Amino acid sequence: MNRCIAAVTAALVASAGMAQAQVTEQDLANDQTMTTQVVTNGMGRHLQRYSPLDILNRDNVQNLFPAWAFSLGGEKQRGQETQPLVYDGVMYVTGSYSRLYAIDVKTGDELWQYDARLPEGILPCCDVINRGAAIYGDNVYFGTLDARLVALDRKTGDVVWNKKIADYKAGYSYTAAPLVVDGKVIVGNSGGEFGIVGTVYAYDAENGDLVWTRPTIEGNMGTLNGEESTMTGTLNATWPGDMWKTGGGATWLGGSYDADTDTLVFGAGNPAPWNSWLRGAGDVNDGTRDNLYAASRIGIDPSNGEIKWHFQTTPREGWDYDGVNEVVAFTDADGNRKFATADRNGFFYVLNREDGGFVGAWPFVKDISWASGIDENGRPIFVEENRPGNPAGAADGDKGDTVFASPSFLGGKNWMPMAYSQKTGLFYVPSNEWGMDIWNEPVTYKKGAAYLGSGFTIKPNYEDHIGSLKAIDPMTGEWKWEYRNEAPLWGGVMTTAGGLVFFGTPEGELLALDDETGEVLWKFQTGSGIVGQPITWEMDGEQYVSVVSGWGGAVPLWGGEVAKKVNYLNQGGSVWVFKLPRQLARN
Repeated sequence: MNRCIAAVTAALVASAGMAQAQVTEQDLANDQTMTTQVVTNGMGRHLQRYSPLDILNRDNVQNLFPAWAFSLGGEKQRGQETQPLVYDGVMYVTGSYSRLYAIDVKTGDELWQYDARLPEGILPCCDVINRGAAIYGDNVYFGTLDARLVALDRKTGDVVWNKKIADYKAGYSYTAAPLVVDGKVIVGNSGGEFGIVGTVYAYDAENGDLVWTRPTIEGNMGTLNGEESTMTGTLNATWPGDMWKTGGGATWLGGSYDADTDTLVFGAGNPAPWNSWLRGAGDVNDGTRDNLYAASRIGIDPSNGEIKWHFQTTPREGWDYDGVNEVVAFTDADGNRKFATADRNGFFYVLNREDGGFVGAWPFVKDISWASGIDENGRPIFVEENRPGNPAGAADGDKGDTVFASPSFLGGKNWMPMAYSQKTGLFYVPSNEWGMDIWNEPVTYKKGAAYLGSGFTIKPNYEDHIGSLKAIDPMTGEWKWEYRNEAPLWGGVMTTAGGLVFFGTPEGELLALDDETGEVLWKFQTGSGIVGQPITWEMDGEQYVSVVSGWGGAVPLWGGEVAKKVNYLNQGGSVWVFKLPRQLARN
């Protein structure tokens, strides 16, 4: 259902004298430095989530106060993991159950709303969330839980085109914010727990035509302009039999773009099924059962979808340590161009931006049990006795030996994006200190059914905290400071040239910390848990901050003993916008 208020929108636009300019490739490329707008997820396609604004800073952040709030409305109050976009006087926000809103950024008034018509039988893994939209030209783009990509007229909310990404009945869905590069809308897919095949798709932004596809599991063929192009990897090099046909590797978090090397970087999720014993025999270190390119970061040519390079963080993955976590391009203190990624497996990796080559890796959580470290080639040093046992070797064949593994399958860091400060040279990484009992079970593939072959129970590792925001030096892996939180952290982080680090907690607080010390300088209670992604921008010479509040996501659904610790938290769905008034900016 599309409840757009076109006449009201037109009147507001006319009265405000808005230019209604188109969003260009240059706007996207310069999003970080154009501080009056936020037109990309990540506040720049490199995903640094850093703003050069310093109107709001350590000395005056205590004067930040609410300007307006907007309710996402109805009874559809589930996890709100989105990041708002701001352009030409309008904020664009996605909500749970595949909704998109256009809001007057000065007043908080709704301009239009689009509700996707979701069919019965959708199969979202980890709540009915949506992580954001993209803007290009006159359109705003977002994906839906039934695995569709929709282009809307950003002024009216009218549908421009609506394309099927994949078959939701087979377990496919879509939750990430799209990425726009050179006139192409580039998306991934969700559904790794259903035996789907992870794929990156590029659509023509103007008409929605499919330009190319790139599967992330070896043996599957890519396409270019409607024809087969090249195979991903080498058939059966690291997968046995036909298992590559249902191999997982979902690209569910979307990707980043490094303009310096003209490379898309997407992560691939867990191989399917979780039970690693079903995915090939042989020496765990000889590469024959690495199950490429699952649990990997993949560099892709945006013009044709060809793979430039890959780096696999967890070969022969067996703990659900997806490799999708965002890859952030940065330049280190010595002027070297690098990538950084904080993996679900608990290690913080630095890679070379030219070819994805391994530079270094360090733990960013405390109790990693599945590996004793990372070798000089970037390969984990496995602790094989901490791999879930083989059901085929059990007395009854129904369940392998249970092991305690840390981090839990929800990861040292999950989807929630970290931030990089060009001012301090540090990464601010939202992490969680938890583990799990995990065991393997027999399983066979059935279309549209869960394809795990594992069971699990998540447990906190410490009594006083689970969440931990860490400031990490990417040159050494050193933790400069740590902010501990009782509940898990499940939302994004933003940092600014004003010396501030913003993030939210499940307990409902939006906080601003000192970027050098971790000291709490400001906080505000939003009324529901924050799992969204904060942004900041400048309007009429004043600095604004926004975040979406609404508890949900994977933790209350899959969190085991941890879920019981946070079951008192209230759901919600609201957009909060804060402002530093000009007269208080110097205080």
